[in-house]
Amino acid sequence: MEQAENNKTGTMGELARDAQGQLRQGLLEEIGRLKRFSNRGLWALSLFLLLSTVAWRDFWFLPRPQEVVASLGAAPKPLMISLVLVLYTFSAIILSLSRMMAGLRHPSSFCHVGYLAGFYLFYYFAEALQDNYWAVFGAGFTILCLESYRIWTFCSDQIGKRSEQLAFLERNGRMPPEEDEDSLYD
Repeated sequence: MEQAENNKTGTMGELARDAQGQLRQGLLEEIGRLKRFSNRGLWALSLFLLLSTVAWRDFWFLPRPQEVVASLGAAPKPLMISLVLVLYTFSAIILSLSRMMAGLRHPSSFCHVGYLAGFYLFYYFAEALQDNYWAVFGAGFTILCLESYRIWTFCSDQIGKRSEQLAFLERNGRMPPEEDEDSLYD
């Protein structure tokens, strides 16, 4: 009878250790994912710099703007493209700052590279890329640096929280109690 009781206690202890090991492994995997995700903004910025280099070289692999205009029609006027670029830049900055303040996990960096590629192409087909290259480059660099910083700070904050949970788990053998943000303000 006593041996059965010891076996039962031993099995319960093994189950608790196994559950603790799974929680620990899950936290370590989440920290690894966050570390990889924190580089997302830098990858998008690198892609934008590559795109900007291609634009600087006047998109040598694309057909000449005259050929495209002949088949598709006239491109928008450079002034209209510039107005949309200004609107896009301010909208992207405000959206990024609001996501930063809300602490949202939003992987939007690569879509900005696509939008900026569109601006480069519109200027190229309007035959105004040389005059407006630095405007697109400056707007893109600003937006993508802000996005990179937003993603990095989000990941750093989450890694800190997961590290605290991991330390609590290793000290106490269980996860810390969930904090309810609403109860902090009551």
